[in-house]
Amino acid sequence: MATVGYCYDPLFAQHAMVPGHPECPERVMAIHQHLQHCGLMAHLAPLAAEPAAIHDILRAHEAAYVEKVLGRAPQREGELVWLDADTAMNPASVPAALRASGAAIGAVRQVCEGHLKRAFCSVRPPGHHAESWRAMGFCIFNHVAVAARYAVAELGLKRVAVVDWDVHHGNGTEQILAGDSAVFMLHSFQSPLYPHCGEVPLGANGCNLPLPSRSDGSVFRKRWLDEGLPALRAFDPELILVSAGFDAHRDDPLAQLQWSEEDYAWATEQLVCASRDGAAQGRIVSLLEGGYNLRALARSVEAHLRAMLSH
Repeated sequence: MATVGYCYDPLFAQHAMVPGHPECPERVMAIHQHLQHCGLMAHLAPLAAEPAAIHDILRAHEAAYVEKVLGRAPQREGELVWLDADTAMNPASVPAALRASGAAIGAVRQVCEGHLKRAFCSVRPPGHHAESWRAMGFCIFNHVAVAARYAVAELGLKRVAVVDWDVHHGNGTEQILAGDSAVFMLHSFQSPLYPHCGEVPLGANGCNLPLPSRSDGSVFRKRWLDEGLPALRAFDPELILVSAGFDAHRDDPLAQLQWSEEDYAWATEQLVCASRDGAAQGRIVSLLEGGYNLRALARSVEAHLRAMLSH
């Protein structure tokens, strides 16, 4: 088995919004407990999560926005500050968001330096809806955009791919990275659905694959084989970053796609094959985004990691 890193920090489970919110601490706890129960943890290399430096966050976000988030961060236990209608901060939220971006950076560094072949970061809050200037859709900082910019600026990579298979379009990632010639983006998502955009890419460096409601994995697989994967291979990335949302699963309550755990395993296998055949040399770092049915989420992450380990 290839060496695959796994990053989880208890701080990720301390960020919380209101009771009953779908983006809840139990998400990462369920994943962690399931990986221990199914025996997979023994095959994963633990990865520490260090907070990202503010200058790393500023590669993806405007200074005024970062200052606003830091300035409004609550300090008292029980205090909650809303950044938008869906996204709130408690006292642990900013430290967790900084550590989530730092986890992505650390995983990229470990993979690119050859200490690990691949890595999965089980982080909260998620990131791919956060735009350069605002929080959105449960997201405060855009971890995958921060990691992509870090790989280029600090590690000297010339071509980084971002693959987003979350059921909701990664509007923030696209807004931040559109037109960046060092980055290629492949997004597949349900449409129409929140955030109600993405039908047409914002830049020439994007390949967007909207999928109809109620479609199953066969529709997604065909579009990836016909359009997404050829475009990814043509870009020949040196590193693949994955916004790994698991809310396209048929049991997820926030969307209407009909994927199974096997679809996530297939998608992972395709990316591993594409990465091995080109300049990436097998290098993949994936970051948790959505997924709100706890059992389906945990099983889908297991399928994703097993595919990363065995191919």
